[in-house]
Amino acid sequence: MTPATLADRVKSLALDAGFTEARITRADEAWEAEDRLRAFVGEGRHGTMAWMEETLERRVRPTAMWPEAKSAVVVGLDYGPETDPLEILERKGEAAISVYARNKDYHDLIKKRLKRFARAFHEETGEAVKVFVDTAPLMEKPLAAKSGLGWQGKHTNLVSRAHGSWLFLGVMLTAAELTPDAPETDHCGSCRACLDICPTNAFPAPYQIDARRCISYLTIEHKGPIPHEFRAPMGNRIYGCDDCLAVCPWNKFARVTQETAFHPRDELKGPKLAELAALDDAGFRAYFRASPIKRIGRDRFVRNVLIALGNSQDPSLLAAVSPRLEDASALVRGAAVWALWRLDADRFAAERAERIESEADAAVRAEWALETTFNGPDASA
Repeated sequence: MTPATLADRVKSLALDAGFTEARITRADEAWEAEDRLRAFVGEGRHGTMAWMEETLERRVRPTAMWPEAKSAVVVGLDYGPETDPLEILERKGEAAISVYARNKDYHDLIKKRLKRFARAFHEETGEAVKVFVDTAPLMEKPLAAKSGLGWQGKHTNLVSRAHGSWLFLGVMLTAAELTPDAPETDHCGSCRACLDICPTNAFPAPYQIDARRCISYLTIEHKGPIPHEFRAPMGNRIYGCDDCLAVCPWNKFARVTQETAFHPRDELKGPKLAELAALDDAGFRAYFRASPIKRIGRDRFVRNVLIALGNSQDPSLLAAVSPRLEDASALVRGAAVWALWRLDADRFAAERAERIESEADAAVRAEWALETTFNGPDASA
């Protein structure tokens, strides 16, 4: 079978395995993505994601993961939402959860399909293969752009002419020589929509991101208290942030995903913040069964919910905040103190008088030491 015929066959097998798109690129060529990643980590823009630094040498090029790799087959699975993800930001008593996390964990689904695809390819050709989802140290977005699946937009995410910004990615590396597809052209033009909408100014320049300022990083990867300057801009975003994705003009060509595993569960379309704040560990694990949200754990999650409650501007939600002032987790207690400060300055001052001296955790005591009135997003920075 010629490389071109084999390339056609491998794409057919990928679609048969349940993927929306499949493209091919060389895996053994030098590329600019290596220099960009080294600069990103060198400047500390990965924040506390130490694994990015630890795996840097394996991550910089596909052949660092597997020296025998010759070709990369990049697959895409669309997850276009049925409604505008930005609409919920106006419903401040409800939780805004990133589109990709409103049902089953996409990592599990994509990995199963990748294994099915790779097994079929190996059985048919005898060629060696390895598969990767985005939890592995492989730069799948530059590979996807190089394969022609889309281009990396100014928000650094992949943009597809057919699916907008709503495309999950997976990669199969193979030792087989496959005819590569042409890279996609950048079609962002002069558009700045994704840069301008970012609530925390996480883009130092087009095509660059500082993860330390990104709400997705802060709500998911960051393990400590949310830095004060980012709390008010978070609004009611409790897991991830879709703003830069949702505003992309190319989304007008996207379709609502046909994948039922990505259709939002009813209880995740706009859950009440007050209900989520009451979750204990067992309740959290049950509520987010099979969801990627379960990965961050109850304490980090409730921390995010309490920040959103503090941003709700609804004093009636104090009833959801008060019990968390006694929470066993210092991370949760500190966020509860901040939420109380935002919602009721008088009660905050009264509570502080009796609680600050008995609080054992220094970070929580620092929250009680805030000024007694809120004067804007950076008032406590």
